[in-house]
Amino acid sequence: MKTESQESISDANMARRSFLRYAGVGVASIGLLATAACHKDHQVTPTPNGVDLGAKNDFAILNYAYALEQLEAAFYLQVAATPFSGITTAETKLLTDIRDHEVLHREFFKAALGAKAIPDLTPDFSSIDFSSRAKVLAAAKAFEDTGVTAYDGAGYLIESPDYLLIAGKIVSVEARHAALISNMITPGSFAGADVIDTSNSLNKSATIAEVLKIANGFLKTKVSAINYGYVAS
Repeated sequence: MKTESQESISDANMARRSFLRYAGVGVASIGLLATAACHKDHQVTPTPNGVDLGAKNDFAILNYAYALEQLEAAFYLQVAATPFSGITTAETKLLTDIRDHEVLHREFFKAALGAKAIPDLTPDFSSIDFSSRAKVLAAAKAFEDTGVTAYDGAGYLIESPDYLLIAGKIVSVEARHAALISNMITPGSFAGADVIDTSNSLNKSATIAEVLKIANGFLKTKVSAINYGYVAS
């Protein structure tokens, strides 16, 4: 009998071609991305408490995104495996859809990076009470808002138009997640001043250092970005 996690991975694998079509690339295209990764020199470096993203280049930024997608996928897999008290059928459907998206995003980056990918990260969700709707949705909002600001803050560092296109398509989905979760917490709050810069109506952004400091609070495997000015403590 399959576990919840195994079933979700199976579903993700079955939906792989659908995701590639949605992302605007086919199997051949992702093969080209992976081939490019193999032909360009980039090494991620082990650290005493985790891993460093390596030299400044597109693969470091893709690994940065991959780290965040690993964290989000792990979180929603846990939410699905241990639903909070009083969860409704509609909430289950919405959170399951987000889970599937995040697993697909994670697997997409893993495939695109190939041998240049950082290792699997071990999450630490000990601070989250998964039995509480309020705690789960608050954590989900933190993950989604942080993910969107991360993509928005690092997009300018991506040199390849192909990688930038994919990042843009993924962050648009993450923004939809963020709006949905926010609205689940407080109806009508899908584009609040906490995430939108009211001076220009643009989404707020965050630096790699700012984002990793937050993400590492939920990771046992700490992620550093030494060449971007951040070392995990």
